[in-house]
Amino acid sequence: MTTTATSSTTSTDITSLLAQAGQSIISGATKSTLDVDSLVSSIVTAKTAGQTATITAKQNADNTELSAIGSIKSALSALQTALSGLSDGTALSQLTATTSGTGIAATMSTSATAGNYSIKVNNLATAAKISSQAITSTDSISAGSLSITLGTNSAFNINVTAGQSLADIASSINNAAGNPGVTATVLTATDGQHLVFQSNATGQANTLSVTATGVNSKLASGYTTVTSAQDASLTIDGNAVTSASNSVTGALTGVTLNLTSAAVGTTQTVSIATDTTASQTAIDNFVSAYNKYVSTAQSLSSYDTSTSTAGPLLGDSMLNSISSGLATAVSSGVKTNGSTFSLSAIGIDLQPDGTLKVDDTALKNALTSNSSAVSSLFNSTNGMGVTLNNLVTTYTQTSGIIDQRTNALNADLQNLSDQQTNLTNYQTTLTKQYNAQFTALNTLMAQMQSNTQYLTQLFGGTSSAGALATNK
Repeated sequence: MTTTATSSTTSTDITSLLAQAGQSIISGATKSTLDVDSLVSSIVTAKTAGQTATITAKQNADNTELSAIGSIKSALSALQTALSGLSDGTALSQLTATTSGTGIAATMSTSATAGNYSIKVNNLATAAKISSQAITSTDSISAGSLSITLGTNSAFNINVTAGQSLADIASSINNAAGNPGVTATVLTATDGQHLVFQSNATGQANTLSVTATGVNSKLASGYTTVTSAQDASLTIDGNAVTSASNSVTGALTGVTLNLTSAAVGTTQTVSIATDTTASQTAIDNFVSAYNKYVSTAQSLSSYDTSTSTAGPLLGDSMLNSISSGLATAVSSGVKTNGSTFSLSAIGIDLQPDGTLKVDDTALKNALTSNSSAVSSLFNSTNGMGVTLNNLVTTYTQTSGIIDQRTNALNADLQNLSDQQTNLTNYQTTLTKQYNAQFTALNTLMAQMQSNTQYLTQLFGGTSSAGALATNK
């Protein structure tokens, strides 16, 4: 709770202003210019200046502290984000796939495991495509229907009206509500137009057949096979594998093999290994985020001797606690299975200014040749990522220490705002009071001036004998 200090304005200051006001009013009564509003404003300001200055200074201090704490929380949140993959181990378990040739691409889920596989692609999966006989300008289309069957799906029927074009029939097929996955197109060749049907899905099970009732005899039979429905065929380490799709899933756990025509007839090696580049990037991001926090904390708690200016969090116990906890964690290392693993062992050194520095070559060597040390250092039980994340969470979590500090400052600002409102109301009351008093005094002085003039007329003055003196 903030307590507003009393005004530092002395009684001498107020007395002096009141004397000036009185003299101005007297002068005003003798027809001099009188600015009562300015006089009242000056008196009210002088009387409340100390309280106003105290409230404003405390508001500025609270807002500056709020901003500083916000910067600390932002830096800590960024550090937590960088630590996420190192805390749960996902940043160090990412896999990457490489192939010895072209035409095979591998994508992986979290269940994939490292390994090398010899893959020979015999043929790709294809979609069924059939074409009708040529329909010429002399061929008429009569009313009837087409019955189309895709694989094991029930046949769907398309009604044809007399005189329809092949384009109209193709459109009806494509827009049919019961179409299970067939696309119809019209191919115009030298011998006429052909109605072409194609399955939208590849695989041996997705065969196509068409029969017609009425319509035209050339649409009822005599369809030629453009492409047969066929499964992809390949071997993995000598084991035969088939797939209805050219995206082969299920053959290798957690791995999808995407095949293109460039792979047909080739034998390639697909290697799935830990993605050391992703791991190094994750560790680099952690170091950058940690150093950002250190520089932010140092800036907010510094003291500039040349200007005698202190940072808003100089000597702040919360900031000191955070910085000390983080520094202890990164310098202590991780104990697991009877051994201690440190950041320096993988090429990350603590600098005199509290920041971390990465030796890229040493880190890369650790990731490729000493991955067990890296995994132990960042294990998901008591690893450095877990330790740092838990420490930061204490401060950044909802209703955590930083939120409590922020709420206290906001409450203080609200209290100060209430005090400012009360002070403004007090200033308004004072203004009305002084205006009333000076107006009344001004009226009295005007009356006294009028009385003086009347008495002078009766009794005379320094330059006049007066009416009574001449009336004998």
